[in-house]
Amino acid sequence: MSGRPEILFPLFAELTKLDGIGPKSAQILEAAAIAKPLDILMTLPASGVDRHRRASIRDVVPPTVATVEVTVGEHHPPRTRGRPYRVHVEDAETSFQLVFFHARGDYLQRLLPTGQRRVVSGKVEIFDGIAQIVHPDHVLPVAEAADIPAFEPVYPLHAGITQKAMWKATRSALSLLPELAEWIDPALKTRENWPDWAAAMQAAHSPQSTSDLSPHALARERLAYDELFAHQLTLALARAATRRAKGRASQATGVLSTKVLEALPYKPTGAQSHAIAEIVADLATPLRMNRLLQGDVGSGKTLVALMALLAVVEAGGQGVMMAPTEILARQHLDGLRPLAESAGVTLDILTGRDKGRARAAKLDALAKGEINILVGTHAVFQKDIVFKDLRLAIIDEQHRFGVAQRMQLGAKGQAVDVLVMTATPIPRSLALAQYGDMDVSVLDEKPPGRTPVQTALVSASRMDEVVEKLRHAVAQGRQAYWVCPLVEESEVVDMTAAEERFKRLRAALGEGVVGLVHGQMPPSEKDAAMARFVAGDTKVLVATTVIEVGVNVPNASIMMIEHADRFGLAQLHQLRGRVGRGSAASTCLLLYQAPLSESGRRRLEILRETEDGFRISEEDLAMRGAGDVIGTAQSGIPRFRIADLERQTGQMAVAQTDARKLLNDDPKLETPRGKAARTLLWLMEQDKAIRLISVG
Repeated sequence: MSGRPEILFPLFAELTKLDGIGPKSAQILEAAAIAKPLDILMTLPASGVDRHRRASIRDVVPPTVATVEVTVGEHHPPRTRGRPYRVHVEDAETSFQLVFFHARGDYLQRLLPTGQRRVVSGKVEIFDGIAQIVHPDHVLPVAEAADIPAFEPVYPLHAGITQKAMWKATRSALSLLPELAEWIDPALKTRENWPDWAAAMQAAHSPQSTSDLSPHALARERLAYDELFAHQLTLALARAATRRAKGRASQATGVLSTKVLEALPYKPTGAQSHAIAEIVADLATPLRMNRLLQGDVGSGKTLVALMALLAVVEAGGQGVMMAPTEILARQHLDGLRPLAESAGVTLDILTGRDKGRARAAKLDALAKGEINILVGTHAVFQKDIVFKDLRLAIIDEQHRFGVAQRMQLGAKGQAVDVLVMTATPIPRSLALAQYGDMDVSVLDEKPPGRTPVQTALVSASRMDEVVEKLRHAVAQGRQAYWVCPLVEESEVVDMTAAEERFKRLRAALGEGVVGLVHGQMPPSEKDAAMARFVAGDTKVLVATTVIEVGVNVPNASIMMIEHADRFGLAQLHQLRGRVGRGSAASTCLLLYQAPLSESGRRRLEILRETEDGFRISEEDLAMRGAGDVIGTAQSGIPRFRIADLERQTGQMAVAQTDARKLLNDDPKLETPRGKAARTLLWLMEQDKAIRLISVG
């Protein structure tokens, strides 16, 4: 399987081989990531224009496009500069004008000779009671008019490339389509009534009406499925490669975990027990574990993580828990230590702060196996860190960790099992797109002892009242977060907003009561400000969204979110999850600038209605689209060119099941369908996946 199959060569040729694309257009398109005929084909029309031939412009309601046959009448060149050139024409029932600006008379005389018949197509508008078409899109002799498509596809354009050029280029790319062997499961294809790949491409670029442009048109559905299936096949191959990599069976004895459960003041929820059982069962197999633990804010992931770590310690190994920042690492340590100590397990922490002797002593204890569980930041990746017998790595907040880093960590032990935890409930279709190579456990119940958070919407015009209430609360010993939004993409502007708010609150509440944390501060200052708040020295913490992930201050029971309408739903839900962690009744105030947009109001109302992160994430996806929900820059979600994750959510799950089944039945993709699937991977440029097959 050395290289791209020859049958695909034409689709990967130079763009300039296509009609209508010269070197200059090719350059413009390449800047927009359209570098070969295949990319032109994967750029489907965004809309269409009805150019069915009409008897007269009277058959349409202006302003709209009409295509009619006319007799050309008199030409009226402009009398003064800057006035338009007009040509009178007559169709079967009425007369109207064609209007041209900055046009040369000799050119128009040739294009529209008086007395001849022509077919014109363009937007009919009424101006001063007279019907006219300004700059018709098409003017052709009757014999050539068949070249005007009855329904003309309209492509997403890049500066300097015309619709005509795109039309020509796509027609010429369509003529290169090879007949490829079918990779879709025959039963699925029959059930969905999908066309073959080449036929689907032809149909998608030759819509007959608006309904052919919908994501639910059969041709588009089929092409979207190909994209999702190729993606899921890549993830399934990665999963198979991980599982082939010999794992270690770690058999839990239950000795330590029983002690911890007995020391707990409450019983684990059903969801927690179920997740623990799934993880312990994975650890006991000789296959490499690669599991995602998805839990809503406050669903008790820490306990599940500890039980997983204890299982490998019981089996004689070590575990590591990684957090994205030092604050969170210390917090994990504080959360785990009392529980671990009740079972007599040794825990320690390693971060970038550890230097010199202290660090050397920790490394020595790790190598000897004296530390059972290590908590740390990505400092744990450094070369000189050696474990005696590392068996499980738990990674908190996945989207700051790429697949490559998961692999790197896997290389630390003989065959490390990996558990990734995320507190961002992700809609199912996106979870499959991002974590399709993993098995998933979900925590969707809240443990006892969590107080529900009262959520209220307050207009920013009532700011003075809000500050007054906050003063009262602080006087009673309560603590509050005050979150300011990122005003622009610029951190500096965001910093000024937070600093302004900090100064005003300090003036209202008094010196030493208010702390400040924002993205521009040096990490040590940020840590210090957080530590003062955690210790209860400061009562109000003004922050930009740095506090969104994982900070735990049980005494903080008030969350103020300024300009709440500027935040995404998932983000607001995460922020609200910072309160309601103690026994005090908690409130979350969403401050908004009136008037609210329709979608802004809808977002804030959903938050007021529910605390269920999974429901919130589905609503978020429906409202904002996939790229925004996870923040595409660091999301690890592939960019699909045809598939639409919001509208084709069901397809992703089908693609995953299908891909896993195909690999299960044909691990090396050697059957006819397997070989066709290899061609699909080459077509979708999943070269990495192809390398994974050859590993097998």
